[in-house]
Amino acid sequence: MTTHTPMQLPAPEPLLSRKGWTVFLVALIVICAVAPVLNLWVPEGSALHLSDYMVGLLGKFMCYAICALAIDLIWGYTGILSLGHGLFFALGGYVMGMYLMREAAGPDALPAFMGFLDWKTLPWHWALSGSFAATVLLVFLVPGLIGGLFGYFAFRSRIKGVYFSIITQALTYAAMLLFFRNETGFGGNNGFTGFKSLVGFSLTSQRIQVLLFALSGLALLGCFLFSRWLVRSKYGRVLQAVRDAETRTMFCGYNPLPYKLSIWVISAMMCGLAGALYVPQVGIINPSEMSVGNSIEMAVWTAVGGRASLVGPIIGAFAVNGGKSWLTVAAPEYWLYVLGALFIVVTLFMPGGLIRLPQQLRQWREKRRAQAQGSAEIRSPSQTPAQPQAAATEASVPLNQGARA
Repeated sequence: MTTHTPMQLPAPEPLLSRKGWTVFLVALIVICAVAPVLNLWVPEGSALHLSDYMVGLLGKFMCYAICALAIDLIWGYTGILSLGHGLFFALGGYVMGMYLMREAAGPDALPAFMGFLDWKTLPWHWALSGSFAATVLLVFLVPGLIGGLFGYFAFRSRIKGVYFSIITQALTYAAMLLFFRNETGFGGNNGFTGFKSLVGFSLTSQRIQVLLFALSGLALLGCFLFSRWLVRSKYGRVLQAVRDAETRTMFCGYNPLPYKLSIWVISAMMCGLAGALYVPQVGIINPSEMSVGNSIEMAVWTAVGGRASLVGPIIGAFAVNGGKSWLTVAAPEYWLYVLGALFIVVTLFMPGGLIRLPQQLRQWREKRRAQAQGSAEIRSPSQTPAQPQAAATEASVPLNQGARA
């Protein structure tokens, strides 16, 4: 009678390494403790003071980094390039903007732009805008529902590649044209502005802006941990299999549709969260946030930082937007050219992005060293450049002696 030993499965790896957890905790402390202290309690004349402008700017960058993470989930890990995620970002912003407009107008009054347009009642889609709890739910539900409907029909029809990217652009552009119209009840080309308070606290307060900064940082760290857990699970491995060989994955018994649709909806919800955190810090939301250029920039952040790495898109969002903030002041007319050139350079020479640049430089050095060693081995080690000349001189002596004879 033979006994079979049970197969030993490999132990699951930790979510983050010890070094990774250290970096994560340092980032958490900086966001929740160091930055607020430097802004609120360090005097403005001190070199360590963090200005209100920098708090708002870094808060925006963290919202952008959440969008870059969302793009990385669908592009880096699933192979779906979206050029329309600006729509989901703007939808989350509009949901939050509707609540802020209602709070600024008062409990029984219409938002200011509706009075200007001589509206008498709220449109039906403003019904839940007076509740903060409902607003928080709608920040996730609205982008998720619209993204789910679009994704279901697109993935069910097996649209992929450049065709899918073009369709996402068309969807975002159509939504932008719709929101520009005054009769839709979204403020037309001016959008929503003039926000005064959030759940009763003044948005002009320095402490509220620092709180929004901290919430954006916590949301970014939470999305990073969630994404890390997602891609390291069995679900994430199937996503990567769909990215690398979708047909072969189908032959293995997996239906790609629910996997692609679910990660698409999760990505749309993450962008909606980023938009909702972005609007109170910036103070305005309008249809220009749905422009095709904004969606393309999100893909650039992910590509520059490094796809399929999670950390790379965060680095790319901060690097590209930091450069944009500086260049739009120093040389605003050249910013778009620099952005296009950056994307071309990354595509041709840095396919791994900034996160893998040290590894790529190391590989280049090792390759050049190997080539140099190979060329040195081709030459004979006993022969020097002077030896052929000496041999030719020795050979010429007997010829000259024979000529004299």
